[in-house]
Amino acid sequence: GAIATEAQRRIGKFNPQDMANTVWAFATARVAAQTLFGAIATEAQRRIGKFNPQDMANTVWAFATAGVAARTLFEAIASQVVRRIAQFNSQNRANLAWAFACVGWDRRQIFLELGAVAVENLLYLNEAQKSQLYLVALYVQIEWPDLNFPLSSNLQSFKAAYA
Repeated sequence: GAIATEAQRRIGKFNPQDMANTVWAFATARVAAQTLFGAIATEAQRRIGKFNPQDMANTVWAFATAGVAARTLFEAIASQVVRRIAQFNSQNRANLAWAFACVGWDRRQIFLELGAVAVENLLYLNEAQKSQLYLVALYVQIEWPDLNFPLSSNLQSFKAAYA
């Protein structure tokens, strides 16, 4: 549509929050905008070091929700997450883990990093975050059955949140 076209035309003027909010809005509204998502993926990847944790979490959540593949963007964000894990709050971490699981991420390091931090902060997780992490734990068990995933021992409490 016209809004996606105009947003794509102005993408160079967007700051990281503008990019994250734009893809979040299109994903939340379930409006297909593949070309816009592609343009934002390219620009976001180029400027990923300027993204704060919420911008990164919202961006991957939006791409996963919209079903838009952006492997190189996810790689750039995964790298930032591993380096800056302490900066992410529990909501950011749950959204990131969920998004990476939804796209079928095939590198377990991101799940180990996010899972280890989640275990340290279990008391601070709300029901929605536990529900997301339940789905992540199931994904990890299917993909890597021999992996000692930090959240596996908490699966029952997460399942109760999911139900």
